[in-house]
Amino acid sequence: MRIAVISDLHGNLLALDAVLADIQDRTADKVVNLGDLVSGGLAPAATADRLMELGQITVRGNHERQVLRNPYEQMSMSDRLAHDQLTEAHRVWFASLPLTAEIAAGVLAFHGSPYNDVVYLLETVDPDGARPATEQEITARLGEYATWPLLLCGHTHLQRQVRLGTGTLIVNPGSAGWPAYDDDEPYPHVMESGSPHARYAIVDNASGRWEAELLAVQYDWEAAARLAESNGRPDVAVQLRTGRAR
Repeated sequence: MRIAVISDLHGNLLALDAVLADIQDRTADKVVNLGDLVSGGLAPAATADRLMELGQITVRGNHERQVLRNPYEQMSMSDRLAHDQLTEAHRVWFASLPLTAEIAAGVLAFHGSPYNDVVYLLETVDPDGARPATEQEITARLGEYATWPLLLCGHTHLQRQVRLGTGTLIVNPGSAGWPAYDDDEPYPHVMESGSPHARYAIVDNASGRWEAELLAVQYDWEAAARLAESNGRPDVAVQLRTGRAR
């Protein structure tokens, strides 16, 4: 089986279309979307329309939950833009999305961890910033899923693959639509891909075990950055142009 994995679009329709074109060239049996679909500084409603039309296997990200549940005055700028543009049909779709999805036997997709959409699975944030998580930390976060053959996660926007001692392969495809960000919780840190490319992954088990190819796709990130600026998000524009948080 050959699975294309995308995550963290954050309303970047230009990046989505470029990634979909690349997937078509490479072929895949299934396309899986790991959430954080529309909240950002770009095109929430248009991106939601496109994703609903595609009908991909999709799990809920933390931003979908936040847009549905958080009081408006507590929302981030990204979530407020989504809230203001989304229709009732978009909200119903968001509410239908699961926290996890079993794609095939022994293959689980989720946004943060299998239990929590805001947990970093492959990274740990401490007072010095973000670092790769240890295998012990990863295994503790996975609980009963630590021996599944393939786990697909997003949330951190960092493209990585880790194979545990159990043989489990964990793949984060990176962010298709937002290559860098900064955050203050639980400590100040940055997540940076280092370039503006749209990132995704293809996984397959043709060799007899799951293996991943991590991919980066060119698209018109300058146009995306200008759209962010027009929506009052010069910070997002910098991140889209550079792949750096600041």
